[in-house]
Amino acid sequence: MATFLETSLQRDIDRIRTKVTEMGALAESALQDCVKAVAAHDRELAYAIILRDQYIDDKEKEIDRLCLEFLVRQQPVAGPLRFAYSTIRINLELERVGDYAESIARRLLKIREMPATFPREQFVELARHSTAMLHDAIKAFVEQDVELARKTIELEDGIDLRRSKMIKDLVHLFRENQIPFDALDPLTMMVRRFERVADQARNICTEVLYMCTGEYVKHPGSEAFRVLFVDEHDACLTKMAESIANSLGQPKFIFTSAGLDPHPMTPATNAFLVQKGHDPSYLVPKNLHQVPNLEHYHLIIALSPEVKKAFPRRPRKGIYLEWNVEDPCAINGSPAQVNDAYERAYKTIKESINDFVQAILKS
Repeated sequence: MATFLETSLQRDIDRIRTKVTEMGALAESALQDCVKAVAAHDRELAYAIILRDQYIDDKEKEIDRLCLEFLVRQQPVAGPLRFAYSTIRINLELERVGDYAESIARRLLKIREMPATFPREQFVELARHSTAMLHDAIKAFVEQDVELARKTIELEDGIDLRRSKMIKDLVHLFRENQIPFDALDPLTMMVRRFERVADQARNICTEVLYMCTGEYVKHPGSEAFRVLFVDEHDACLTKMAESIANSLGQPKFIFTSAGLDPHPMTPATNAFLVQKGHDPSYLVPKNLHQVPNLEHYHLIIALSPEVKKAFPRRPRKGIYLEWNVEDPCAINGSPAQVNDAYERAYKTIKESINDFVQAILKS
């Protein structure tokens, strides 16, 4: 027969699990409504998703409060302590999923009319798989199902591939003038947000493994050194830097670029990179808020003076550097003069990238 303390402990655990299940259902419902809103360009439903996000935020605060009370009242050890720790982290992951649903709805409101060429079927498939991952992750937590958690983690790579293909297709449609530039940013953001849902589902599953077995699974590549190139428009120098850096094939590095006010990559830059043997087809203009895990970047390299205002001196986790490179897009002259400017910028950037990569590898 269970003691009073054991009964009390289990009652609190069951109460918290129930609340997590409720919060997960709210997050799933928000994601499903996002798919409906995008498929039908339903602006009214988009507004409803944004307004309902408050329910998820309230549930997050309630679960956080219950977990803290559980820690104080029960003084748990071993398994129950891991349960409380994992639940607090899972609670944060679910709250982020709610934020992603709200973000998708807000991006939809920025699009006046959904382009007829928008690949709706791909979007629905991406959303369906991401939402299914989240559902299974929550189920694994509630039922303490280690095998389901492991199987769910394995699905993330497939979601990443779907995301990459869809963004590449959107960029292709944009370059074929089938998607306007003001719709490209919201559409790519919506795709990235659903891919991030899969990331959060994976994170939940790693917490389930820790809760049930004490095993903590880090995300593959978590030891990578992240480098971000930033300038004003993300249309020339940053894209050149990202392409050069990725051509090095360094598995320990993650390189990306972004702009304060992103513009499409200039045709001259595209042509120059092709001339140099690069494939610029994957280079999509991004705003800073579109960079996943921005707070975890180790090195931020500014290629225009305007960038400094976006990165205050304190607090700053990563290293901030400024490179003084002449922007060839600003050169007014003959084709030969413009090409010389591109060559100088390319050489400077390539040498600088090689220098810091070698310094990091040797450190």
